[in-house]
Amino acid sequence: MQEAKEGAKQVYFVDAAHFVLGPFLGFLWSFSRVFIKAPSGRSRFNVLGALHATSHELVSVENDSYINALSVCELLEKLRDKHKDESITLILDNARYQKCKVVWAKAESLNITLQYLPSYSPNLNLIERLWKFVKKTCLYSVYYENFGDFKSAIKSCLDDTHRKYKAELDTLLAPNFQTFTESKNVAL
Repeated sequence: MQEAKEGAKQVYFVDAAHFVLGPFLGFLWSFSRVFIKAPSGRSRFNVLGALHATSHELVSVENDSYINALSVCELLEKLRDKHKDESITLILDNARYQKCKVVWAKAESLNITLQYLPSYSPNLNLIERLWKFVKKTCLYSVYYENFGDFKSAIKSCLDDTHRKYKAELDTLLAPNFQTFTESKNVAL
């Protein structure tokens, strides 16, 4: 992270979000039965994103089918095109499609370093905060009649992260991680 702050290295946090067309309830409390309007089907909009550690710029690959190793390779190529001769490090979770020979070979050929987070530690991946922000901003308590409107709302929110929501996201995406230098076992 220090090298990223100094501009010596481009560091990105990578993860996928799978947005399913359906009701996202922000808050609901009622004395009587309430019916929530919901669209039919289970259409899914997938976004594989790479969030820059310091500028919070988002580079993404989107589709309506599946995120797989080829999607990760496409993202790697986009990042290499963006930063031609610069050193790039990606911080990823342990998703199977991110941790396979195809992705490793592609990263090696593009001279991109892959660094994996410990299992079950989404709190260490900054992009998880972005996904939560997107859901809160454009999905919670909003009804989308069709998949096109749903997808358009998400894309619009993601496109505006670096402009419209920059000030709010700069605070939310600050790389403040709690670290422990010494662990202690406490008997209860």
